[in-house]
Parts: sequence; C-alpha cells; structure tokens
Amino acid sequence: MEAIPRELALEMYRGMARIRRFEDQLYSLFLQGLVPGTLHQYQGQEAIAVGVCAALRRDDFIFSTHRPVGHAIAKGVPLRAIAAELWGKRTGCAGGKGGQMHLVDASVGMPPSNAIVGANIPIATGAALAFKLQGLDRVVVCFFGDGAANTGAFHEGLNLAAVKDAPAVFVCENNQYAASTHTSLAMKIEDISLRAAAYGIPGETLDGMDVRAVHHAASRAVERARSGGGPTLLECKTYRFMGHSRGDPGGYRTREDVQSWRAKDPLPRFREILAGEFGVEEEALAALEASIDGEVSDAIEYAQESPFPEVENVYAHVYAPPGGPP
Repeated sequence: MEAIPRELALEMYRGMARIRRFEDQLYSLFLQGLVPGTLHQYQGQEAIAVGVCAALRRDDFIFSTHRPVGHAIAKGVPLRAIAAELWGKRTGCAGGKGGQMHLVDASVGMPPSNAIVGANIPIATGAALAFKLQGLDRVVVCFFGDGAANTGAFHEGLNLAAVKDAPAVFVCENNQYAASTHTSLAMKIEDISLRAAAYGIPGETLDGMDVRAVHHAASRAVERARSGGGPTLLECKTYRFMGHSRGDPGGYRTREDVQSWRAKDPLPRFREILAGEFGVEEEALAALEASIDGEVSDAIEYAQESPFPEVENVYAHVYAPPGGPP
C-alpha cells in the first residue's frame, strides 16, 4: 500500500482514538442515566470518518446523517461543543437546540447533520453545485449508510451530481444493517459501488476498517472532484459495534458475526501498524491515549457544568430576521 507520512499516521490514529474514547464514555454515562435523549453511536466505523476527513481542507464541506459524532470530531468540531450539544446546553455547537443528531460548525465546514435517512444526499449535491457555480475549488463529502442507498434521494442526488460534474464525493458507510435489516434483504447486489455505473461515475468498494485504504481512496476522489472531474461513489464496508441506537439490543445479529467484525477493529489494527511500520514506541502511544482521555473528561465536565439555553430564546433562529441576516 502507498506510504503515508508518519505524522499523518499518528494524527489519524489520534482522530480514531478520540472518537472511540468519547463514544465509549458516552455509552457508559448513558447506562447510568446521565446522558439525555438517545444515542446513535459510531464505534467500529472510525476509520471512515478519519480517513476521509484527512483528505479534506478546512473549507471543504461534509454532510452527515443521524450518526454524526464521529464525522464532527474528524472534521474538527471542538469536543467541548459536541458534548455540550448532547447535553442540550447553551454552549453546544447548535446552542443546545440540535442534540446528538444535529451537530453543526460552519467554521470547520460542517453544515447541520440530517437525521432523515438519505436526505443529506441531494443537499450535498446542491452545495457542491454552488461551489462550482461560484468558481471555487472546494469539495463536498456526503456520508450516508447502506439503507440510504435504497432511497429516491440517493438516485436523484447522485444523478444530478453526475450530470453537472459536481465536486462531490459520496461515501456510503455500509455497516451491513439499515437499523435491523441486513443488506441481503434489501438489495440483490453485493457491492453498492456498482450503482455508480448507472450514473456514469467511478465507484469503488474498499475495506472500511482500514484507515489507510479509506484515506488513499478518498484522496483520489477528492482530487478528482477538486480538479473538475466530477463525483465519485465510495463504498466502505464496515460494521457498527453497537446497536442502531441506544434502545437497540441488537438481537438480529449473531454473536459470531459481531465477534468476527470486532476482530477487524480499526484501532488496534492501526495501532499495530504504527508500532511495526512507523516505529512508534508503546510509551508514546500510551501518552497519546492518556491525553485523549483527559480531553474527553474535560469535554464532558464542561458539558455537564454549562448552562441551559434561556427560556426567552426558545423562538430564536426559527425565522430569519426581517431584511435578512445582520
């Protein structure tokens, strides 16, 4: 596999570890009744968000769906702002009004995530076309699951992007299940990337548990989009280790299936590569992980101690101000 710089390798491991440790801590607190609402978690899929976002610039956009925490962390949304949003606090990235499924930070290229399956796909196409019409060399990435690939929005979004050569990369995180429905029950093809041929664009299926494979494929697709070559469909085969949401016990999956995918866990897999191929010492990795634990604890403490939004602001941001934004 093509080599990547040592510094980038360390940064990608740090990104995956930040997502995993933050999500694991959220799960623990949720079981204690200390996290409001529900959670749609990302454990197991970290290599995709990190591998893709490492190929982007700060001003490139990503459009996420109802499992956005990993995407937000990978794109650079501050951990404190994400945590505070999950707790519904005023200091959250959406002012406490969005919750877990509606994370946003325009300053790092993350418009609001969308909880409706597939709905972010045509929106991403529109944003990519806007960049093109403005003569900008910015790229849009759209993340979605295998279930979204069976919606009309998928067809319309990819077809329009293809016809207009929009600077977009469509990333299907195929974690095998649309909620509890296995892909084999919802489509006849084994690889969703084959659908790219219907739109006349490149499609590629890759190992979504391998951050280097994801990063290389994403880098090629991003460069193609940025240089005017049009969109690409990337299918990353992966697996979510947790249930669809925190109310899902996952009884539709066998223990053997879960264990076989956990054996491909992208974090210990890449940790071994760092030690073996890049010569990173165990002490350095342990120190990095300890610093992440401190960052996660700080973010959660910040969220819990932050104030709730004021009642008088309940209608703020519902309507645009007369005459447009100030």
